[in-house]
Amino acid sequence: MALIQWSDELSVGVRELDAQHQRLIQMINELNDAMLQGKGKDALSEVIAGLHQYARTHFASEEKLFAEHGYPDAEKHKNEHDYFVGKVDEFKSELEQGRLGLSIKVAQFLSGWLQNHIKVVDKQYSQFFNERGVK
Repeated sequence: MALIQWSDELSVGVRELDAQHQRLIQMINELNDAMLQGKGKDALSEVIAGLHQYARTHFASEEKLFAEHGYPDAEKHKNEHDYFVGKVDEFKSELEQGRLGLSIKVAQFLSGWLQNHIKVVDKQYSQFFNERGVK
């Protein structure tokens, strides 16, 4: 059962970035499903590896667009990306140390990231890119 459903409310108006955000939602839902089945710890390693890949691909895509179009808040936005990568590195370290309750901590972080970063911070560039023909 999906914890989060994609909706137009989550769209930033750029197809490539929306597709990448949908992948993040898929990872959140996969972790949630595993947790509901009592297998959150088993799924966590794969989710954390997926988050590393997501960060490399998605953040590079956004930052490339920032550079190409002179996005004025690029540096501030990149700091948010660096924070995400730092958290994922922290989760990986905690996983390797066998920390308990990590599945819940990761799920809470990702849900918060979705609510705050995508719905607020990423939405700030929607009009900027759309006005420059990026859709």
